[in-house]
Amino acid sequence: MSRLASLVTGVARSLADRPDKVHVVETDHRGTVLVEVYMAAGDLGRLIGRQGRTAQALRTLVGIAAEHEGRRAQLEFRDGPPPA
Repeated sequence: MSRLASLVTGVARSLADRPDKVHVVETDHRGTVLVEVYMAAGDLGRLIGRQGRTAQALRTLVGIAAEHEGRRAQLEFRDGPPPA
């Protein structure tokens, strides 16, 4: 697991009521690292936060961490389990 995925996993699990349902998938997509967070339906709102403030803060952290590694990153939030 990369540093970006570890960062997102740690934050998402700390905010989730069901941390065992948090899954982070990282893929390269057209020169940008795409980090997808899959969470249980009720926990997604906790990660997004009021008016999206928590989500925006996490996107900022991911962007800074990726820039530090000389990469670009995009963070997406998904409801439910990751696709098989």
